[in-house]
Amino acid sequence: MSFHAVIPAAGIGARMGADLPKQYLSVCGKPVIDWSIQALLNQPGIESATVALAAEDPIWPTTNSAADPRVRRVTGGEERSHSVLNALDSLLLHAAEGDWVLVHDAARPCVRQQDLARLMRLAEQGTGGLLGVPVHDTMKRADDQGRILETVDRVGLWHAQTPQIFPLGVLHKALKGALAAGVAITDEASAMEWAGHSPRMVEGASSNIKITRPADLQLAAFYLAEQTPV
Repeated sequence: MSFHAVIPAAGIGARMGADLPKQYLSVCGKPVIDWSIQALLNQPGIESATVALAAEDPIWPTTNSAADPRVRRVTGGEERSHSVLNALDSLLLHAAEGDWVLVHDAARPCVRQQDLARLMRLAEQGTGGLLGVPVHDTMKRADDQGRILETVDRVGLWHAQTPQIFPLGVLHKALKGALAAGVAITDEASAMEWAGHSPRMVEGASSNIKITRPADLQLAAFYLAEQTPV
């Protein structure tokens, strides 16, 4: 089996309130995106990474990943889903439709190798899925004023993470079809669900955080320090 990675990274990360897009902020001495890509390319079996970037991105060439021959750059789109589709279009020029693709957020630098290995074993079963964490907290639904409307049953609820793994050709068809139909696509699994598939949840670590706010950088540094050999 052949595996490839896709990393959408064309966003600006407005909620961080920083001068740089969040994927380029430094954590433990390296840009976030370098940690994320390195985690994927260090995993046995993953042959390449395709990164979708803003059309004019002057920072990418300064990263270590930009110099890695296994990494290809493509232009991203208006939304994350468009960036992923552009990357899949490019990947299909170099890979077979039956290859497997792992789509991973550029701002998730702390994904663990053992979780990647468990996720990739889904390919042996001929199915796809995603990393996630079961919901343990009490869940509330509120109105736009913050008033609680109801307590939501948490049984069967998961926090979805990335990577999300699917056959390249099947994911490309599902994502392209969903976008053409005007469906709101929040992740790759939602496109697969729209196309009639039932992705599997694979429990990962709660440390696989997505950096969205300034405090997340300190938390990511803590997790990465735990993972990195001295």
